[in-house]
Amino acid sequence: MLTEDTIRLRDEIVALRDARGGLLKDLQKETKSRKKAVTQLCSHFGHVRAKTAKQSKHARLTFLDDLKRSVGALRKDVADDLAGARKAWAGKN
Repeated sequence: MLTEDTIRLRDEIVALRDARGGLLKDLQKETKSRKKAVTQLCSHFGHVRAKTAKQSKHARLTFLDDLKRSVGALRKDVADDLAGARKAWAGKN
């Protein structure tokens, strides 16, 4: 009876060691898989960020060009109005 209990206990220990070994192997595989997935995700984020930055820069430059044209046109209009006002005040219509 003691021998049977000892054999059963030994078999349980061996089975648990095997299960632990299998678990460790599974964890190693999952870790490698997750590392690869995270690397790919980071790479994707980098590409998306670079693309977004390029588009954003283009949009800002376009906006600034339009703003420069608009402000230039407004300044010209104000300068023309002032010149007209000067002529009117000087009586040179």
